[in-house]
Amino acid sequence: MPTIHLENLIKRYGDVEVLHGIELEMADNEFTVLVGPSGCGKSTTLRMIAGLEDVTEGEIYVDGRPVSRLEPKDRDLAMVFQDYALYPHMNVAKNMSFALRLQKRPKAEIDEKVRTVAATLGLSDYLNRKPGELSGGQRQRVAMGRALTRDASTFLFDEPLSNLDAKLRGQMRAELALMSQRVHKNMIYVTHDQIEAMTLADRIVVMHGGYIQQQGTPEELFKHPVNKFVAGFLGMPPMNFLNAEIEQRDNKVYAKGDGFDLLLQGERASAALRNKSKDVIIGVRPSDLTYAPDCDREHALELHVMVSEYVGAQSVLLCTCGGAKIMVELGSDTPVALGQTLTFAVNSGGIHLFDRQSEVAL
Repeated sequence: MPTIHLENLIKRYGDVEVLHGIELEMADNEFTVLVGPSGCGKSTTLRMIAGLEDVTEGEIYVDGRPVSRLEPKDRDLAMVFQDYALYPHMNVAKNMSFALRLQKRPKAEIDEKVRTVAATLGLSDYLNRKPGELSGGQRQRVAMGRALTRDASTFLFDEPLSNLDAKLRGQMRAELALMSQRVHKNMIYVTHDQIEAMTLADRIVVMHGGYIQQQGTPEELFKHPVNKFVAGFLGMPPMNFLNAEIEQRDNKVYAKGDGFDLLLQGERASAALRNKSKDVIIGVRPSDLTYAPDCDREHALELHVMVSEYVGAQSVLLCTCGGAKIMVELGSDTPVALGQTLTFAVNSGGIHLFDRQSEVAL
């Protein structure tokens, strides 16, 4: 499989620059997910790779070959769109074989390819049905099947699950993961859903404002975000943020803010002292807060419960700490009354520090 390299990729619409020098290399047989909020440039990047958007500056290389001036059909790429883009008058088999029939491949070869791909995607019983007779999940599998029959080197996915309900999205995520294991192709996937990114990707590329903020494995980005944006974007429920000031007292380092006074230890303390400004942002994920009524104040947050959302095995609490809102997870068997103040121990290793002005991780 080829590597795909984006070199200083810039996109402008008139005088408005929406991509600012994207540098990215996607390795062989890798599932790469471009993730970010609406308007961050992820779909534009994907469409430029596919040849559906012109490159303003820079170059796209596929296995070392520049392709940004080539037609989409000459790039050996297959794309799956958000809205399926199926032909309503054709049955599933004809939709899946459309590209092969355009290439005038032998009928026996086409039939064999369609049968193989249909079996992989669980579509063998639907080959004679038309798209209007299928569910949303089935139509999306047909769209993926049409891409797979082309046997392209790389598959591009533009938010393919966004039109499905929550249950179907979960099922289709599992099917995409299985498909990736079976076909051993390069896959580049665009989504605004960080759960899709975390569960599917070999490598996540987080984008914001037309820039790449960070790239790496899901675990790397979750545990070691480079800035506040990445920290807050990945993880569900999202990371909590509190403004604090660094203080030294009795040879100890504290992060003091409205309603809390946390002791920082080890590398967190060293990073706080190295920062020129003493104004920082403390980041703590809900999973790093543990209900502990007897915990010492310097290791805990006292939270005032505003909302409790029951989600089965656990409840998600929306609380306040001073003037800030904090989300925590709590076992559903722990009784909670709205308006109650609870003490949560903070995992000292789970504390993240960011410079308050630049929002860069310390």
